[in-house]
Formats: sequence, structure tokens, C-alpha cells
Amino acid sequence: MTQFRQVLTQHIGQSASDGAGVRLTRVIGGAGIERFDPFLMLDEFGSDNPDDYIAGFPPHPHRGFETITYMLEGRMRHEDHLGNVGLLESGGVQWMTAARGIIHSEMPEQQEGVMRGFQLWLNLPAKDKLGDAGYRDYAPEEIPRLTTAEGVAVTVIAGRFDDGELQQDGAVQRPHTAPQLFDLHLPAGSRLSPRLADGQRVLLYVYEGELAVNGHSIGKGRLARLSENGAIEMGSATGARVLLIAGTPLNEPIVQYGPFVMNSREEIEQALRDFRDERLTA
Repeated sequence: MTQFRQVLTQHIGQSASDGAGVRLTRVIGGAGIERFDPFLMLDEFGSDNPDDYIAGFPPHPHRGFETITYMLEGRMRHEDHLGNVGLLESGGVQWMTAARGIIHSEMPEQQEGVMRGFQLWLNLPAKDKLGDAGYRDYAPEEIPRLTTAEGVAVTVIAGRFDDGELQQDGAVQRPHTAPQLFDLHLPAGSRLSPRLADGQRVLLYVYEGELAVNGHSIGKGRLARLSENGAIEMGSATGARVLLIAGTPLNEPIVQYGPFVMNSREEIEQALRDFRDERLTA
């Protein structure tokens, strides 16, 4: 008998403001982040009102993790202390490894129109938290896309998509947390059964429509956390757009203070001293 992953919990994001006043929905973040290990935060942003996004994210520091920004609509410019400059456009991805330290800015490259997308924070293992910082932009044409026999459109940002018939490696691979990040567009009446390794933490965020997973209904704006073993069966009677986020838990202590994520309070205090003394990126 086939074992299926079960929906353990569902979560509704909370309205928040970050950067210089960007309005967003914080889907994951804050208390209880160990439940989502290796993922630390998921923000959804989306507005056609420039007042909600125009101030952007002026220069700010990070240490100890990676950020993945996936743009659905709009244009955002990245600059950092390493000299990297990148323009994130609709359908593109920015993957930044803060590691021992990076100072960057993310500013809108538009004065009007829709700005819509997601930012996901992925933890780094303790042994890599003080490694070299890095940054890479992926243009839309660099990110693999496919369509299943049932018409489900799949954008394979990270990891490897496999539904038993189609297999496709994503744009990004990470060995320790093995992140899987797919954007799934399910037309009405379609089904999908992606194969994921047992032991992975699996999250499904429905950002349009309604999704059914093993008999559970997940509505728009809800994140479902699934059990760690078994198959997944999902479908949508009316159509849905879903982020599938999965990764191997690090099972290490998580201590976060704002933009710094380490394994102990002492390491956080060191990060604060390094930032104060302008040694964060040294």
C-alpha cells in the first residue's frame, strides 16, 4: 500500500513591512522556524501601488544563510559590496549566498506598475556559515520549464523535478540542504504527483486558486507543511498556482537576530560586533 505525505499544519501569512517600508506578507518567519528547517523565511510581495514598494531595500547586511528572490512581475536591481550588479526581471531568480557577510541593496527599477514575487531564506550548515559570499542572477531563459501530460506548467528553479515520466534538473543545486523549488501552474481538473526524497521537509504555498492534497483543501494564501515520508498527490478542480518548497533539514540550532542567522547567541553577538566594526565582510 502506498504511503502518502499528510498535511500536518496550515499557516496564513501576516502583513508586514520591511526594508524602507515595503509592504509584504510574511508567510514563514519568526517564532517556530525550526518546524520549517532548513527554510527560515518566506515573504510574498505584490502590489500595483508604487507607494507599497518604491522605497525598496536600501543597503543592509546578512550573514549565515542564502536568499532566493523569484520575480513574477516587475524589475528589481541588486547591488552589493562585492561589486555585483544585477537586474531581476519578470520570471527571473536571484540567488545570493550571504555566508560570512554581504551588504546589498534591492531597489525597484520601475516607478509604476505591478511588483510581484517571493523571497525565500535558506539556512546554511554551520560549517558553511563563515564561507565565501556569492551572488548569481538567473535570467528567465536560464530557468528550465516543462509541461506535464496533464498540462501542469512547471518552473524548475532548484533541485530536480521528477513525476515518473518527466525529469528535469533545476537552475540551482545545493548538496547539503538539497533544496527543491518549483513554481507549479495547475489548470482546472489537473493532477500532479512529484517525487521527493523521504526525509525532506515539504511546504506548499498556494498563491492563486485552491489546491487539494491527499484529501485536504489548501486555499489561496495558505502554506501547508507536509509529513516527511511518502508520495504526494495534488490536484485542483478550479486551477491553482503553487510554490513547492522542499529541503533536507539541517537539525542544527537556529539563532536569528534580524538579518543574521547563526547557531549560537555568541555567534550572533560576534556578527553584531563585526558589523559595528565594519568587519562583517572581511
